[in-house]
Amino acid sequence: MAEEQGGAQQQQPQFMIQKIYTKDISFETPNSPEIFREEWKPELDLQMTNEYKQLDDNTHDITLVATVTAKIEDKTAFLIEVKQAGIFTLAGYSQEEMGPLVGSVCPNILFPYIREVISDIVLKGGFPQLVLAPVNFDGLYRNQLEQAKQAADKQTTH
Repeated sequence: MAEEQGGAQQQQPQFMIQKIYTKDISFETPNSPEIFREEWKPELDLQMTNEYKQLDDNTHDITLVATVTAKIEDKTAFLIEVKQAGIFTLAGYSQEEMGPLVGSVCPNILFPYIREVISDIVLKGGFPQLVLAPVNFDGLYRNQLEQAKQAADKQTTH
């Protein structure tokens, strides 16, 4: 009976954060110091993606990549790219369950860390604080699935 319970416990899905770390940071202010003399009304562009690497059967390295560009007219005030990563144990999940974990749940966990890193670097770079608005990773993941489905449908009809 104890063996049956042990076997049943092994079948239970496992989700565990092993490590959160900053993989890469790049910060550029190509038009400094002149840019500091400009009126601070930047246009901000945020691009976000994620990267995935399976380390072994149950261990996964998931990286959230954010690139923020601030421009004043045609001059770049700053460009920052941060890769915030986490090593996660994801065991006992089906392929269908893994997609949302990798594409939404883990990026949601990593986002507060990347937001803090970006805010700190921008401030230390001499610019006003930048706090990124929350991101709906569930919605982004659903959109990504829909775009992939539409692309697949186009290929099968041609």
